[in-house]
Amino acid sequence: MADRADRTRWTSPLRRRRGPGWAEQTPTWRAARPALIADTLKRASARPSGNWFVVGASRDVRPGRPYGRTVGGVEVVLWRSPAGELRAGPGACPHLGAPLRDGRVVCGTLVCHWHGLALDGSAFAGWQPYPAHDDGVLVWVRLDAVGGEEPSERPLVPARPAPGSGVDAVFTAVGRCEPQDVVANRLDPWHGSWFHPYSFVDLTVVREPQGDEGGEEGDGGDAFEVDVSFRVAGRLVVPVRAEFTAPEPRTVVMRITDGEGATSVVETHATPLTAADAEQPRTAVIEAVVAASDRTGFALARAAAPMLRPLMRQTAGRLWRDDLAYAERRWELRSTGRFPG
Repeated sequence: MADRADRTRWTSPLRRRRGPGWAEQTPTWRAARPALIADTLKRASARPSGNWFVVGASRDVRPGRPYGRTVGGVEVVLWRSPAGELRAGPGACPHLGAPLRDGRVVCGTLVCHWHGLALDGSAFAGWQPYPAHDDGVLVWVRLDAVGGEEPSERPLVPARPAPGSGVDAVFTAVGRCEPQDVVANRLDPWHGSWFHPYSFVDLTVVREPQGDEGGEEGDGGDAFEVDVSFRVAGRLVVPVRAEFTAPEPRTVVMRITDGEGATSVVETHATPLTAADAEQPRTAVIEAVVAASDRTGFALARAAAPMLRPLMRQTAGRLWRDDLAYAERRWELRSTGRFPG
């Protein structure tokens, strides 16, 4: 009976962190080798995407309302059928070019607000639908002309906690950079506790990428493994081990592999908004956080998900305020030939 009590006794996920302050922590610039980051980014860029691009959160495409986004300079509109199925196609009306995102969805049919032309999702007058996919958290669209790769039937959706077991939230921001600059930011874990001391402390890279040898999800096991503590308040932290992988050119996944919230994931998707030859590129960062826990009380978190999502987005927004500055600075240096390394 005593053993059972020990196994079921509640323990706090919080730990009190005692250590050096920001200026006294060990510098990481020697470990953050530009060549290593560049090689990891190069391997990620060579993996197939099947021409799939994340457009937004599944919740963004609501019944009865169209949702518009520009991807790679191409206008896209998405909406849902009466049964909730995702439909997508060019964002310009084939009649006189009206923005279909401003139309209405009536009984699953997208109706243009200029002259009433109706689209049910099938080809009409030169308007051709795009393949679309709803994975339950994010919506994707396949644009073969933008991606330029061999198309695949479905996007490569990273492994997540079992459906219904987690709490998910999606944050979106836009920066003046290219997708590779966003991905490069995430493939540099060494900046975490220096650039984001309000969120991360005691970050140590315990394993660096070894190249494409074995592994899953198309990343070949090409992963960073880190020990890090998430700061909660003051000296209170939650220590975990996490893994960073890049399963395709525009996605980086952080997965907690040990500690509180194991199996939770943070997916960072970088979707180009402008065409590849744009002088001022713009990229949307669409980040999905799927938090899970095996604690009994986590059921309360799932019940409170509508209230937790704004807080989760606020946390992601604080990080991306800084990380977009990092990505934009990287693009600026590259575009002017001043990129170091």
